[in-house]
Order: sequence, then structure tokens, then C-alpha cells
Amino acid sequence: MLTAIKVSFLTYWLRVLVLAALCGMPAAFAAVPPDQSVSTRPLPLEQGPAPRLRRPDAARLQELRGQREFQYVEPVNRAEQSAWEAFKARLWQAVAKWLASRSYSHFWRWVFYALFLVVGVFVVLKLMQIDITAMLGRTPRRASLAYDTAAENIHEVDFATRLAEAEAAGNLRLAVRLGYLQLLKTLSDRGLIQWQPDKTNQAYLAELAPNATLREDFREITRQFEFVWYGELALSNALYEQVRGRHRAFQGRVAGSTVRHRAA
Repeated sequence: MLTAIKVSFLTYWLRVLVLAALCGMPAAFAAVPPDQSVSTRPLPLEQGPAPRLRRPDAARLQELRGQREFQYVEPVNRAEQSAWEAFKARLWQAVAKWLASRSYSHFWRWVFYALFLVVGVFVVLKLMQIDITAMLGRTPRRASLAYDTAAENIHEVDFATRLAEAEAAGNLRLAVRLGYLQLLKTLSDRGLIQWQPDKTNQAYLAELAPNATLREDFREITRQFEFVWYGELALSNALYEQVRGRHRAFQGRVAGSTVRHRAA
């Protein structure tokens, strides 16, 4: 019985001590300042030598720059400009600057449009074999002969007689025209061209064989004739003899050429 009382007494005081310990624990924790819960210590200063900057070798760096793998932009090879190319570049820059100016936009642009229009009309008229001088009021000087040279039939003209009359009258331009028409008749008689009143000189040139020497000779004769007749070139006696000499030589070569059979 006494032993039981002692156990109960000890149990009671044990419970009191445990309860007191639990009640005093928050106060113990609250007594510790928050900033002192973790201790900090500054790091020591660097006491070693300062780092040394290493530079790459200049020769090695230049070698790497020359390698294609390290060239991120394709090089453009620009040859040195000659004096003429530099002049053209400066000229085009000046022209481009002038075209972008205000004066060109308001005045010179319309002037250029008008010039282009005039040149275009001139080229069309030349391609159509239209006499521009007649349209401007200047008519070619005509000979005082009994027929119109614009509507002659080369197969009905007595060229020997007409040439003599033109030379006697001093109309050397008409004599050159008659000599040219005589060559057309000779080419037509040999079957090298097919003469028609409405054909152009360029059409007769196209009918001649491209590889024949006659074609190049006739091209030069045609050029001379157009300068004299359409260009109203004044002829001296010496120049006329040169032109007629070329006509006679060409006519002799055509007369000795092979006759081409005409297509039916």
C-alpha cells in the first residue's frame, strides 16, 4: 500500500516537470535573435598575382583570317578601275543625280519625250522608204527628161540613150540612178533577182545569195546610190566617174555569172 502511494506521487511530479518544460520552450527560442541564428564569415581577399592577358600570335591570327571557314561574308573581287571606267562611273552618277533633280521632272523630261518621239517617227519613215525631204517641202531636183523616174519600167528603158542625155544635161544624180536601174535590169535578166516596181533596194539585196561576192558589192553600190539620190549628194565629175566605174565593173561580173532559172 505504501509502495503504491509512492509511485503515484512520483508520477504526479513527473507530469508537472514535463508540462513545465513544454511551457518554457517557446520563451527559450524567442530569446535567440534571428540575426544570430546563422553565423557568417567574410571571405578572404585574393592574395595571388593579377591575371595576365594572353594575346594570340599575330601570324597565326592572320592565317586563320585567310581560311575560308572563318570568312562569313563572301569576298567580292573588284578589279581596279581604269581611267575610262572611272569617268563613266562619275558620268552616270552625274546623270542619275540630274534625272532625280526637280528641273528634270518639270521641264527636261518632256523635252526628252518629244525628242524620242521625233526620233521614233524618223526611224519608221526611213524603214518605210518614205522621202522625208518631200514631206518637209523639199522635192528632189528632177532632170528635164521626157519620163518620170519614179514610175519607170526597167525593161522598157533605153539606158544607153537616157544615160547619154542625163550626162549631157549635167544631171549626174539622175545618171547615177539610171546606172543603178540598169544594174537591177541586168540582175533580173540573169535570174538573180525578181524585179517589181514596188520592191525596195533591201529586198533585192536579200534575194542575192548570202555567200556570193556580188551581194557585198551590190550592197556598197546601193549605199552610194541612196546617198546620191535620196541624200541629194552633189557630185563632181571625178566622183561620178568613180561611181560609174564601180557600176560597169559590177555589171561585167553579173554578165559572167551563172544564169539562175526562175521559179514558175
